[in-house]
Amino acid sequence: MSQGHPEAYGKLLEILREVDDLQRAAAVLSWDQQCYMPPGGASARGEQLATLERVAHERFTRPDIGELLDRLDGWAKGLEQGSAEASLIRVTRREYDRARRVPQDLVHRLSRARTRAFDAWLQAREERRFATFAGPFADLVALEVELTEALGYAETRYDALLDQSEPGVTTRALERLFGRLREVQVPLVQAIAEKPRRPGPEGVVAPAGSEGAIWEMCQSLLRDIGFDFRRGRLDRSVHPFTTMFSVGDVRLTVRPNGLNLHNTVFTVLHEGGHALYNQGIPAEFEGTPLAGGASGGVHESQSRLWENLVGRSREFWEYYLPRARQHFPALAELRPEEAYRLVNAAGPSLIRTDADEVTYNLHIILRFEIERALLDGDLPAAEVPGAWAEKMRAYLGLTPADDLEGALQDIHWAWGGFATFPSYTLGNVISAQLWDAARAAHPEIPDQVRRGDFGTLLGWLREHVHAHGAKFTPDELVQRATGQHLDPEPYLLYLRHKYGELYEL
Repeated sequence: MSQGHPEAYGKLLEILREVDDLQRAAAVLSWDQQCYMPPGGASARGEQLATLERVAHERFTRPDIGELLDRLDGWAKGLEQGSAEASLIRVTRREYDRARRVPQDLVHRLSRARTRAFDAWLQAREERRFATFAGPFADLVALEVELTEALGYAETRYDALLDQSEPGVTTRALERLFGRLREVQVPLVQAIAEKPRRPGPEGVVAPAGSEGAIWEMCQSLLRDIGFDFRRGRLDRSVHPFTTMFSVGDVRLTVRPNGLNLHNTVFTVLHEGGHALYNQGIPAEFEGTPLAGGASGGVHESQSRLWENLVGRSREFWEYYLPRARQHFPALAELRPEEAYRLVNAAGPSLIRTDADEVTYNLHIILRFEIERALLDGDLPAAEVPGAWAEKMRAYLGLTPADDLEGALQDIHWAWGGFATFPSYTLGNVISAQLWDAARAAHPEIPDQVRRGDFGTLLGWLREHVHAHGAKFTPDELVQRATGQHLDPEPYLLYLRHKYGELYEL
């Protein structure tokens, strides 16, 4: 990107790529920690990660980057708005100013605390006891509060952390969004609850000893939707995730015990959506802050689009059911319409990743409210399980049998992912807007999905989402792709139409 540009721009790219190398090295260690590292390596791995993150932070916050950005400000104003160069300077300035507010010692302490919390979370899950996690978690919450004070915020501590994952989105805006979703989704949940409950996809389980066949199915499905195994790989972890070491090395994981329909097809489509986004980032953005998604919510829009708008459609099951029968003999007598209704069975559930489209956002609202209470000091860490159970009863009418069904089910708090849960709901909203826009441009997409041809859809996403990397804020990107600002109404219309038909409401 620096050919023909001022010397200062070339120097900025050089430094940014050094910082990125350190961050990607830390990501490799983190991936290994979750996939292959033996438990005995946890302590040393925590120190290794802390060192890398501290050194990366030190290098990124040195005065020379600020001086280069100052020298480039005038030049950037003369560039075309939305160009890669102008966007890089703007995004780097935003991240630089934010990083400069955080003391290096806090970066080091946070990294170590996150590693301790992750190790405690794994043990707590085995014991199904939040108490094992509570101490390290309380330490981590205290450091996250310290981080919010260092970053600064206009209204709430949550704003400080939310801005890291969702630039331009505020807590106040989230509250308005959640309010509108409650207004429509709670009555929809209640109306569905009055209908006879259909069996869910968890009832379709692969036969014993078929993990190898399931693994082949995961890889085949990823290839179908366009994942390039020459530039990526699939592994196993306790909690599914996707990570990116470069545009040529994108990795995703699934649970090793994911032997039912939900934990294979939909987990693969979800993580595959993230991976496709990463593989679609332009190579010229490599090593810079542009080599990522516009936000967590935009990233989730890709995973939720493939998981729900594609994977839970009639057209997809007309194509995929014959393939699924090869790995799930219990589906031998199932017809495509029955499969479509089966995978869209709606009703309250305890586990977020198993939740249907109608109830999913209630799981996110629960976590959002608990996070806010933790950061504001209104909820001690040790009391999270009780608050969780109370909100679960209020929103979904269910009570967790133990902490594994409750506050231990997600990895996010264990690695310090505070204020990231709202990205899932933002992703749901954005996915519907992108889906509508893609079909308006290419009405043939549903018929292509019926034939197992996902190329047109992926190509549209490559052009309108992936190719921009982190050049734009979430709202800017949505507006460019769809002609609309971020708007929940297309998503709510999709839910009402789909589930109204399914449940004859």
